[in-house]
Amino acid sequence: MSQDVLTTETNRRQLQQIIAGLSDGVILLELDQTILWANDAALTMHGVSRIGELGANAKEYAKRFALRYRNNHPVAMEHYPISRVARGEVFSDVLVALTPVENDERTWVHSVRSMVLTDRAGEPESLVLIMNDVTEWASAEQRFEKTFNANPAPAVICRLSDLRYIKVNQGFLEMTGYARDQVIGASTYELDVLERAENKDLAKQRLRDGATIPQMQAELQLPDVGSKQVIVAGQPLELNDEDCMLFSFVDMELRHKAEIALRQSEERFAKAFRLTPVPILVCSADDQVVMDVNEAFLDTLAFSSEEVLGKTVAQLGFIEDAGTRTRLFAALEKTGRVDRIDIKVRGKDAGLIDCAVSADTVNIQEGTCYLLVLMDITERKRTELELVSAIEEVMKDASWFSRTLIEKLANVKNVNSPQLPSVSFTELTARERDVLGLICEGLADKEIAARLKLAPNTVRNHVSTVYSKLDVHSRSEAIVWARERGLFSSESRPKGQR
Repeated sequence: MSQDVLTTETNRRQLQQIIAGLSDGVILLELDQTILWANDAALTMHGVSRIGELGANAKEYAKRFALRYRNNHPVAMEHYPISRVARGEVFSDVLVALTPVENDERTWVHSVRSMVLTDRAGEPESLVLIMNDVTEWASAEQRFEKTFNANPAPAVICRLSDLRYIKVNQGFLEMTGYARDQVIGASTYELDVLERAENKDLAKQRLRDGATIPQMQAELQLPDVGSKQVIVAGQPLELNDEDCMLFSFVDMELRHKAEIALRQSEERFAKAFRLTPVPILVCSADDQVVMDVNEAFLDTLAFSSEEVLGKTVAQLGFIEDAGTRTRLFAALEKTGRVDRIDIKVRGKDAGLIDCAVSADTVNIQEGTCYLLVLMDITERKRTELELVSAIEEVMKDASWFSRTLIEKLANVKNVNSPQLPSVSFTELTARERDVLGLICEGLADKEIAARLKLAPNTVRNHVSTVYSKLDVHSRSEAIVWARERGLFSSESRPKGQR
């Protein structure tokens, strides 16, 4: 054996000993593409335990392992790194995904570079493949890629070294109407997302420094005519070992249109509120503090706005009866609205005014409020009272009339307006209900006493208690109260009791 051969063999053994413990995978090849040796790291990166399982040469290696580029396109055999180094090519950072043909569920991603070892004369002597397992990095990048593309929030990624866009997601393309090839490779000078930002100078400086760009309003120029209102923010990140800036956007167009529509709606409401000739009041739902009133309210009740705004409804005292006021807001709290409730209203310098109040729940500035509309029904009430007085005169001696006529007269007294919740029929005692029923039949106190076998004074006491509980002041009002609730009607009694 010649000295040159001994030297070569010695050098190879020394080289193998040096690289055997490296974390990088190393494969040595002869010039004829025969696989000579591989360290443990290289075997692990291929999922094998012996060098023979890599194949005897480059051709067998290609039969045992399928290679694909990162874009999932298959690598032709002549472009395998092992084939390229066999041709004497020197390359670096070639990324390939490697899958064993017999186990397609296992894949590694290798970053491969080559080296050609020469002898003293400078002639190629051995070929080396050096590979690094970047599977974990590639998986993380793939997850980022999928997340970035699937994220509905519009976004682009700009490389800081040359300020060119290297990624764009579907959300940005749909928001702006740009095509992907119009964005990828374009510079921030050609497609400047910060050109019309509200704090452009700060944003540009942060971009140059590779620092976070805070959220700010901006106006994006669209590929055709027009622009779009957005919120833009920038977040620095590292992608493929390069410093980049992730720009994310929020489309403000729909919000902008909604704000315009809301403003127009509020303007229409304000005009209608001010110009309506019917008194209107708005108060908070929780404490009934008056937030606004219209001119008609001030004119009708003779208040000034300073005397009304910021006060509670109770402090103003324009609802004459405190119990009515309490029941009104209790009904609003329970049902959210009331319709045409009769109340008496007292102005600052005026007398009592009969009003029908309707109220509803509204949301103003994200707070729950009540809107009260008052309608003056004084004239109507006066007419009704005159009619009721005439009926009461006629009904003073109800014994002269049939039950049907008494009921018709009682119904005429009814003003046909909904009333606030008041005393229930069940709150009367059994004896008081009996007395009320006989009153509705038109019986006088003496007749009731005879029917119930009670003393006349006892009957008068029961009648007085019934009047007090029902808040009525005469037999006719008691009959009306009962008829409004469908009590003791002629239709509900057996024929023999009519």
